[in-house]
Amino acid sequence: MYPDLYCSTNRRNCADPRKAQRALVKAKCCAVCKCLALPLQRIYYLSLEFYMGRTLQNTMVNLGLQNACDEAIYQLGLDLEELEEIEEDAGLGNGGLGRLAACFLDSMATLGLAAYGYGIRYEFGIFNQKIVDGWQVEEADDWLRYGNPWEKARPEYMLPVHFYGRVEHTPEGVKWIDTQVVLAMPYDTPVPGYKNNTVNTMRLWSAKAPNDFNLQEFNMGDYIEAVLDRNLAENISRVLYPNDNFFEGKELRLKQEYFVVAATLQDIIRRFKSSKFGCRDPVRTCFETFPDKVAIQLNDTHPALSIPELMRILVDVEKVDWDKAWEITKRTCAYTNHTVLPEALERWPVSMFEKLLPRHLEIIYALNQMHLDRVAALYPGDIDRLRRMSVIEEGDCKRINMAHLCVIGSHAVNGVARIHSDIVKNSVFKDFYELEPEKFQNKTNGITPRRWLLLCNPGLADIIAEKIGESFITDLSQLKKLLEFIDNETFIRDVAKVKQENKLKFATYLEEQYKVKINPMSMFDVQVKRIHEYKRQLLNCLHAITLYNRIRCNPSKSFVPRTIMIGGKAAPGYHMAKMIIKLITSIGEVINNDPYVGDKLKVIFLENYRVSLAEKVIPAADLSQQISTAGTEASGTGNMKFMVNGALTIGTMDGANVEMAEEAGEENLFIFGMRVEDVEALDRKGYNAREYYESLPELRQAIDQISSGFFSPRDPGCFKDVVNMLMYHDRFKVFADYEAYIKCQGQVDQLFMDPREWTRKVIRNIACSGKFSSDRTITEYAREIWGVEPSPRYLPRCGEQRVPRGSSGLL
Repeated sequence: MYPDLYCSTNRRNCADPRKAQRALVKAKCCAVCKCLALPLQRIYYLSLEFYMGRTLQNTMVNLGLQNACDEAIYQLGLDLEELEEIEEDAGLGNGGLGRLAACFLDSMATLGLAAYGYGIRYEFGIFNQKIVDGWQVEEADDWLRYGNPWEKARPEYMLPVHFYGRVEHTPEGVKWIDTQVVLAMPYDTPVPGYKNNTVNTMRLWSAKAPNDFNLQEFNMGDYIEAVLDRNLAENISRVLYPNDNFFEGKELRLKQEYFVVAATLQDIIRRFKSSKFGCRDPVRTCFETFPDKVAIQLNDTHPALSIPELMRILVDVEKVDWDKAWEITKRTCAYTNHTVLPEALERWPVSMFEKLLPRHLEIIYALNQMHLDRVAALYPGDIDRLRRMSVIEEGDCKRINMAHLCVIGSHAVNGVARIHSDIVKNSVFKDFYELEPEKFQNKTNGITPRRWLLLCNPGLADIIAEKIGESFITDLSQLKKLLEFIDNETFIRDVAKVKQENKLKFATYLEEQYKVKINPMSMFDVQVKRIHEYKRQLLNCLHAITLYNRIRCNPSKSFVPRTIMIGGKAAPGYHMAKMIIKLITSIGEVINNDPYVGDKLKVIFLENYRVSLAEKVIPAADLSQQISTAGTEASGTGNMKFMVNGALTIGTMDGANVEMAEEAGEENLFIFGMRVEDVEALDRKGYNAREYYESLPELRQAIDQISSGFFSPRDPGCFKDVVNMLMYHDRFKVFADYEAYIKCQGQVDQLFMDPREWTRKVIRNIACSGKFSSDRTITEYAREIWGVEPSPRYLPRCGEQRVPRGSSGLL
């Protein structure tokens, strides 16, 4: 039997080593059954966030059971949609990073990859947002209060995780002793692929105190103290840190990061050792083949401790030679960078490591010394380069730069959109790129078409399937065939009809849930994402005020009716983001109650934006706002969801917008404002907001209204911090893009008045959105980073004869 090749049809090893080897090298077929032979490698996707949303409908779609379940529920006199609405969102993420991880799990299962998602089973996910008197109020997300029917506890695989203690160097090797132990209890959630009989696993760890935890306290009679200490141990998995693109250096957060890494690596090594494929021993003891069998993907720097932890296990526990262990670690790990914002990059104080993870600090120091010795040999005398490239940052407070640790400890480093990857290479990690250019790659993000088209927009999916068949569900590039129908009057009418039905449905939902009445014939102008200065919800606010002033100035003039919807959560400690929410709600209160305005303009804040709300609002949107300052949004994935669901994009040349414009043609998006090079030039010249304020009368009027209390009559000084930031401390240059943005919005209005031409552009955007499938992204990761070949083929059930997969209806 040949150990490294596996037949995906017969689920056994290939019989002839020579034929099997040829099959692997030439990507041909298994000698046994003429099926593609697959290398036996497992992918481990490590992420502190998995923003899964609801599971019921997604599972029915992927298993092809939705119609059958709908009929069965109807026969019982119940409504399936009502049942779906009862399910809690699994909100174990903040935004884009966690939702991307969820899309990747779906794609890995659909592509037949042997992949596992590893994270934390937070007892409380991202907070529920309430708006009280225009302000955000956070409520705990007790998503587990009625249990979670999708998970299975696996106490038999519970593992110890160590903290604190001290390091002892002995003749037998290094020992980490006198540690405090917390147990990691795994909970498994199935991740089904789309109609391929493949089910992968997401394993989330929950912290449990060991039974003998602080037993001394019990023996001394201090029962209460001992029980409280148990709670401290279990706090590790209690709550998700609600920060997006911002680093908060709390010890509990570092504990969470090490907790998931330590438990996961023990699990990975246990599975590697007990794997029987090609191993005559009951367990593997040699780690030579570890990187050939195991691929670990680090989703941002949060799981960066995988690198020193794997080194610790290999060197201290498995007694592997240091240099060999380092080679194994680098070949196993790969790192995805998700942000270039300096405040988001993790820099942990050395003093915290010294106390919490003393052995890991020693390992990081040793790895850094090896790294700096190499740099010094290649660039003799360049002290400044050594300082820039060090993992340890000197200063008043010595810090560990986790991004640098990830770069030196990985064989591949990737950004998440082409423009972002270029910034990573030319700016953020410029020195590292010069040292090892072959290590850096781009993997433009994608979204799963199962949830973000088939599930949330079945009407659109149906009319697409009528024209081009159903293969687009697992090969989104097939949407290109829709270009043939761009002038087909029937198809144009059908696409417009589906959009209008979605708008009517969402308008009804808003009226029922939010008690807000909107005009379903108006343009639905939507910006939904985390509230952050760089995402520039403030630019959207200034446009809303400008439109309002124009209507007030000339109420008899004809205006394109517009409903501006803004949704998103602000991190609880992010003052400016909370002020932005208050400003949006205050603007809405004035505009929505002005009789001069009527149905011409409405401003709605979508409370408690989450995955299940996104599934409703995105199919209903006409206009998608993607207006971050060029060079700040790594990729974005909301932009892709809107595109495939038939919304046109107004945006800057930032993140994946660049590639969207490339695919659909820039003339089919509304692109405005500064490019990255313009922003850099403005930085060199010096950005002066007052120049724009004084030269643009409509901008000045809007700022004066905010400043004077026009939108906050009960508290005129309410928005002084917002105005002060915009005028004197705006890193993201809102005023510099204001004029171009207002002009571009005028072009949006012009096109919206021509429904046929608008819908033609919508069809072109949908047809050109195929690149932005997470299936394409994961295929690139698999081939270019993990060294495996996807196998998107149907696996027969036990006893089922293998036949080509047919289809019996879209769902």
